Amino acid sequence: MPISLPLFGRRRGRVDRLVLAWDGQSLAFVQGHKNGVERYHIRRFGVLRPASSQDSAELLRQMAGAELQGQAVCVLLRPSQYQMLQVDAPAVPPEELKKAARWQIREMVTLHVDDLTLDVLKVGDDRVRASGSIFVVAAPNALVREVMGLAEAARCDLDVIDIQDLAQRNLQAALARQLGVPDSRAHAAIVMTDDSRALLTICAYGELFYTRRIDLGPGFMQAPWGAPGPDEAQGLSAAGPYEDRAQRLVIEIQRSLDLWDRTWPTLLLDRIFVQAGARTGELAAWLNRELGQAVIELDVTTLFPGFSGGSDADRQLCWPLLGLLLRVEERQL
Repeated sequence: MPISLPLFGRRRGRVDRLVLAWDGQSLAFVQGHKNGVERYHIRRFGVLRPASSQDSAELLRQMAGAELQGQAVCVLLRPSQYQMLQVDAPAVPPEELKKAARWQIREMVTLHVDDLTLDVLKVGDDRVRASGSIFVVAAPNALVREVMGLAEAARCDLDVIDIQDLAQRNLQAALARQLGVPDSRAHAAIVMTDDSRALLTICAYGELFYTRRIDLGPGFMQAPWGAPGPDEAQGLSAAGPYEDRAQRLVIEIQRSLDLWDRTWPTLLLDRIFVQAGARTGELAAWLNRELGQAVIELDVTTLFPGFSGGSDADRQLCWPLLGLLLRVEERQL
């Protein structure tokens, strides 16, 4: 049977908040203390890596050692752990929307619909032309049970399960406000979620209007973007795999921006934010040249003092969790 649990939203934040993300291999955590509007002091963050993903006892021991047990927590799902679908909103009362959406997406999901937990969210903001669409989040029941079981075993009070699309929305919207971008101007964010995939979101008025995943193939984060790959340098290929892969990102972003211009012509794109760990500056400079758009780093460190130190790998795993610290109540459908 489907599990009834809020999968996303923006509930009013606690003064102190602990956010976790478990991907089956590592447990990332961020603990923050609210000290102003859209400003959290990061008390600590890190990544726990049990020797075996099947050794739940070892993970619990590591959580106890990191003093993560017995607390109220929010859990972030990574993009690989759920599907994010956009469909026409069914003509039903709000209380029947999830049931209608379950029927509507049955041919679009990778699992049987009865094996999925669903939640829904309006596309965009009511202050502009209504899209008549909704986002549907579909997460495997088995994953939701695993997260709930981990929280229970660690004696944690599970507040809510959220998703990275909305955490990313929160971060880019907060940075846009800090930079003085008008609410009526759209902004995009491109975040590398792992070695081979990017998450692209476009927001305005603090709301999510568009989201998509871009698969770039293994090794993208090691590729020399904008420079010849090993084969090209030796004159063995006019357009080798590194160059093709890099251009694929440019092409897919441009396709999304073209679609945005056709769909939302009144919401002009102000700028594009990017986040790619240690290579963020390099990616921003390269895309700025390739796209002919204003591309800047998605740097939210001023909103989260204390988020520094540690390894690049750990910071990149923990970075999306910062968006859950900015949760407020979600508007009703």
